[in-house]
Amino acid sequence: MTRRPTRTAPLPRACLPLVCLLVAAAPATPPSYGARLERFAYPYPVKTMPLTVVGEPAEMAYMDVVPERPNGRTVVLLHGKNFCGATWEATARPLADAGYRVVIPDQLGFCKSSKPRAMQYSFEALASNTDKLLKSLGIAHATVIGHSMGGMLAMRYAIMYPAAVDRLVLVNPLGLRDRSEDGLPYTDVDALWAGERRTSAASIKAYQLENYYHGQWKSAYDRWVAMQAGMYAGPGRDQVALAQAKTSEMIKTQPVAHELYRIKAPTTLIIGTLDKTAFGRAQVPTSLRGFLQAIPQIAPEAARKIPRAKLIKLDGLGHSPQVEDAARFNRTLMGVLSGAAGS
Repeated sequence: MTRRPTRTAPLPRACLPLVCLLVAAAPATPPSYGARLERFAYPYPVKTMPLTVVGEPAEMAYMDVVPERPNGRTVVLLHGKNFCGATWEATARPLADAGYRVVIPDQLGFCKSSKPRAMQYSFEALASNTDKLLKSLGIAHATVIGHSMGGMLAMRYAIMYPAAVDRLVLVNPLGLRDRSEDGLPYTDVDALWAGERRTSAASIKAYQLENYYHGQWKSAYDRWVAMQAGMYAGPGRDQVALAQAKTSEMIKTQPVAHELYRIKAPTTLIIGTLDKTAFGRAQVPTSLRGFLQAIPQIAPEAARKIPRAKLIKLDGLGHSPQVEDAARFNRTLMGVLSGAAGS
């Protein structure tokens, strides 16, 4: 198959000099890791669970980290849309060291899992697959931790399977508001797909720098840019782009915000206060963009709607606190989990 040339996205129009410099430094031709990250190393052995999607075989990849000295508890880590199970590496290690069994799936359509062309993505389907995975591993209940889109999935999972969730932890989650109510229009999959085909290492880095890391870039983040860009760099890029387009439509059309009252598990929202993520900002009319609140602004109201929720703010951190300052995030998380021990 002929390899398609990688397009380089234009720099942001309102780009600050430092931002422009950092974006320009992004690799023009990232490594080709394969549509399922076949050539990208994960921190733990990767296993797969077979599934069937519209009559076709598929595989859900996951890591199952078994501690040397088990404490009898399990934690499930759910990745975001622009992330993978590997991104939880700095969180999984201390959890396992503390005795937790740690299960880290890659959802269908993402990372090392299959990306079935015929699949109609839904949070219900992803939650159902996650439940099948945990049951196949003999896990009846767990603490579920979801980041970004994974937080939206974690909320849906907790609503669908309340008896399976000991505690819910949401890290800068999407889904706390129905963005349609904020003026976000519908964009069809073909238009989203066309946009995804333009993805490059430079465009990924520009987006993350502005929205996730508040203009402060660390060289450690380059690995995660290369991971994401590496799925788009080879012959399978259209397959990856289509899955990403479909999951963007899923986030827009399947809000969970109206059902927050249905979450029964004790819930903690861990919010990096400098997060500028507001899903769909690029699709909102220019006149409304200034009114589209980011996750830290909407989290307090959402926390009040969840019956047993509390909010922890991580001042000075952005959308991915577990990546930006793993030590601080892990201290916070361990405090939440130790507090859950007697509940």
